[in-house]
Formats: sequence, structure tokens, C-alpha cells
Amino acid sequence: MARFDNMAVMQKMAATRMVPVFYHKDVETAKRVVKACYDGGVRAFEFTNRGDFAHEVFGELVKYAAEECPEMALGVGSVVDLATAALYIQLGACFVVGPLFNPEIAPVCNRRCVPYIPGCGTVSEVGKAQEAGCTVCKLFPGDVLGPKMVKGLMAPMPWSKIMVTGGVEPTRDNIQGWLSAGAFCVGMGSKLFPKERVAAGDWDYITEKCREAISYTHIK
Repeated sequence: MARFDNMAVMQKMAATRMVPVFYHKDVETAKRVVKACYDGGVRAFEFTNRGDFAHEVFGELVKYAAEECPEMALGVGSVVDLATAALYIQLGACFVVGPLFNPEIAPVCNRRCVPYIPGCGTVSEVGKAQEAGCTVCKLFPGDVLGPKMVKGLMAPMPWSKIMVTGGVEPTRDNIQGWLSAGAFCVGMGSKLFPKERVAAGDWDYITEKCREAISYTHIK
């Protein structure tokens, strides 16, 4: 069961406006990355469903976070079908993210007050997802669509909450460019977790990068 419901997750995302996106097959490495992000101020973390037995790693992360990162909402990403969403919800996922919008996933998430954040690439897809009860929609791939897409969408649909993922960089110009265009928050993956830093166990680097990224979300 999710430790944080829809409203709590939205509050955490609104507070930091940055969600790390990460996958690793090694449980201990994943734990260290989650803790490093938590120490950097992150309160919503997306673990992607991208490898064999990823759900087993996620299950261990949920137990770990409950003890070591008590205010962290752990969610799952790269979910494209109902069965996978249900599996991760049973393991304690606080939110479910996908690269696409599958209307079959929304009802099971809504029933358990778990946010479903589907990937959308058009204004119509965002509209359909909102009709299905998706409070936040993921604009994906962000680096292909660009900030102008967010700005253009927000003009006729100002109630929209858009999380941009794909090519987002932990720099002031990049983050503030998205947020200034009207994005609700950004999701960051490889740019936040260079492979060589993870391999070296440089957790302090990740903590500092998260702290910096969150500081850039405060637009004056």
C-alpha cells in the first residue's frame, strides 16, 4: 500500500518541482542513490521499470525508504500496461508514470488514490488523460517537444500540470526554461546520474546535484 496518497504526492512534487528518474539492477546501489537524493532534498523519486526483476528491487527500496527516507514518495516509471501498474501498486508505489497514456491504467490508480502520470505528446492526449483523472501529465520526450510546447499548451489550458521528462538537465538555464514556460515540475535521469559517478559510489556528488537542481526551481 502506498505510504502517501494523491494529495501528499502532489504537495511533494509542488514543493521540490524536481523528480529524479533512475534504474539500477543492484538493490544496494539503488538504495544509496535514493538516500543521496533524499539528503539533497528530494521528496518524490521515480524508479523505472526497465530491467528483469525490477519489481523485486523496487519492493526492497520501498522497505528501505520507509526506514531511512521517511518523507520520500517512491513511484514507478516506464509503466505501459495495467498488470504492471497493479503489481507496483501492491508493492507500495506512491505514483505511476508511463511513457504513453493507457486509459486502462487510470481507473486502478484512481481507485487507490495513486497518481497516474501518463506520457503525452499532444494537446489532445493531455486532454484525454485529464478526462481520465490524471492530475499531472508527463510531456515526453521533452527534448524533442521543447518549452514552446508547454507554453503553447498552457495558454488555452492553464489548469494543466505538466511534468517534463526527457533530456532535462540539472542546470539553471534548462530547469528555469521549462518552469518559466509553465511546467509544474521536471523529471531528470541520466544527466543527474552520470554512470561513472554511480559506478564510483560518489553519492555526495548526487546529493549536491539534487540540492543544486532544487535551488534552480525557485524562479525570482
